[in-house]
Amino acid sequence: MFIKICGITNEQDALLAVALGADALGFVFAPSPRQVAPSKVREIVRRLPPEIVTVGVFRDELPKRILDIMQEAHLQGAQMHGHESVGVSADVSAGVRFSIKALVAGSPDAKRADAFACDAVLIDGLNPGSGEVFDWGLMNEIPLGLRLILSGGLHPGNVAEGIDRVRPWGVDVSSGVEKSHGLKDPVKMRQFIANARAAAREIGDID
Repeated sequence: MFIKICGITNEQDALLAVALGADALGFVFAPSPRQVAPSKVREIVRRLPPEIVTVGVFRDELPKRILDIMQEAHLQGAQMHGHESVGVSADVSAGVRFSIKALVAGSPDAKRADAFACDAVLIDGLNPGSGEVFDWGLMNEIPLGLRLILSGGLHPGNVAEGIDRVRPWGVDVSSGVEKSHGLKDPVKMRQFIANARAAAREIGDID
């Protein structure tokens, strides 16, 4: 189970998430209460173990701008969380080690998710970052054979149910493990990761 803690804004939260067992950290460059500067992210990333997947989150940004910020911040992966076209997704994916395309559950793009050139597809609700859970039944509309990351309103109390019902490749959380915008809650992070790992074991996913 691939576990990504998104909306990291400071070194303390980044190091704690890693210590608790997160596989990936997300840094938001799109307009958001969790937005961080590339220079600050670079300072955080340089203190992380190399096996941690570091991901920049962008929304409707030009491919060149995405790649420039990725290079400045020393990140491994890019997450496109806007209305990026298939062409933009392909351009960005070709220039990074790991790419994620976020799609809205139930949207036309989600139903043709296999058209996007990326390493994983993240399925979110209509309002990213809102903490709202979407209808997980909509995951059945997505083409088979993709690495799916479940997002949208996950928290320690529902992540196990989400994994059991959806059987995703990974899970992504931001506001569900916060004590305030951009600041993580250590107890919630620990519980989220532990519950996700336990649920993965239950369904036979030991990755």
